[in-house]
Amino acid sequence: MKCRPLKPTQPRAKKAAPAAPLRLVTLEKPVYGGAFLARDQGKALFIPLALPGEQARVQIVEEKKSYAAAEVVQIVAPAPERVAPACAHFGACGGCQYQHASYEAQLSFKQSILRETLERAGMRAPDAIPTFSASPWEYRNRIRLAFDAEGNPGYRGRRSHAIVPVSECPIAASLLVRAALAAGEMVRRQPRDRRPAELSLFCDAEETSLLAGLSAPQPAKFPFDEFCRALAERIPQLIGAELATEAGPGGHPRTLARWGASSLTYRTAGFAYRVDHGAFFQVNRWLVDALVEHVLADARGALAWDLFAGVGLFARALASRFTRVLAVEPAPSASAALAQNLAGTNAEILRATTLDFLRRAHGRRPELIVVDPPRTGLGAETTALLAQIGAPTLVYVSCDPATLARDLRPLLASGYSIGVIALADLFPQTFHIEAVVHLCR
Repeated sequence: MKCRPLKPTQPRAKKAAPAAPLRLVTLEKPVYGGAFLARDQGKALFIPLALPGEQARVQIVEEKKSYAAAEVVQIVAPAPERVAPACAHFGACGGCQYQHASYEAQLSFKQSILRETLERAGMRAPDAIPTFSASPWEYRNRIRLAFDAEGNPGYRGRRSHAIVPVSECPIAASLLVRAALAAGEMVRRQPRDRRPAELSLFCDAEETSLLAGLSAPQPAKFPFDEFCRALAERIPQLIGAELATEAGPGGHPRTLARWGASSLTYRTAGFAYRVDHGAFFQVNRWLVDALVEHVLADARGALAWDLFAGVGLFARALASRFTRVLAVEPAPSASAALAQNLAGTNAEILRATTLDFLRRAHGRRPELIVVDPPRTGLGAETTALLAQIGAPTLVYVSCDPATLARDLRPLLASGYSIGVIALADLFPQTFHIEAVVHLCR
């Protein structure tokens, strides 16, 4: 008997999962993170690109036990606050969440989110939360982009780590956009194994000076000096650049090469600040002066502490009002600039983390403490030590309402009271909220 040859087995194609049915919902309110809340049969739905009061047909894209994430399929009844986005990439790009809302509505969203976050943490927010803002466009002095497989510069996508190539960015200074697009044209001409992976750009408020940072998967193959010279021919404001390794999991990039200047001069709040590659500086070039003014208010005295001092934005201004200022900052990327910015003043620099400084802080109690922590906030031990020190005035600059509310509770329990909470809209078109809280004893 002849044996039939075996046919190669083919895996059966999986049937595509049926699409989730559409739900007709009414949007209720904004929630922190950029989405808006609706309910379907009692279950909370978090929906981006919608607005409160709108009726929308939505499709669930991720379902959990107590909530679900959904996407808008059709706006059935638009809200009067809906406007046409200014950017062609809005919706696909993950950088902005609110471009479909009028700017007045955006400020209202942030006010309500900040107030609700504080009240959910058991605090009564002041009746009035003043807001200071400026132009909601071309405000960013810093952007970070990645290059896709074709060499196009772009941002990470919404709900995705994929790179969305961009041809414009209305919230960034025009110099940054021109430099990014010029860099993209040059990258596309490079062989794939010689291309950089990411590009960061930082400019001064007047767009007269520009610093660039590049990272490359194979930095030895990337013609760094040649690239910088060619980019400077096209973008004369480029004064310096750095080449770094890509950051590994949980690690930090390592600088491999430099070209040109290592810092730029940023004129704001009545001073000329040195800002180095990689150092933190406030991103909204229209509002830095107003931020410093709201933080300092009418404060004057003998001793002030500026914790999380960075390059000395607040410490430099404090030095003109207080007899003595302590500026605490551990980051190496900020230390040289901080020293130069405070040179010749009555400010003393301590290179330490805020927590280490507070653990060993003794002696005279300051009249004023300014804290401007990262998004993670102060934390329990730092908050407890600040409460123990008990400075008459404590000013908290926060970029996250949830960690702000967490930190305020023990401070208020220790005897502080809220004098003023101001909303600083440093990030228009996005969900990010900056708040300045004056606490008094």
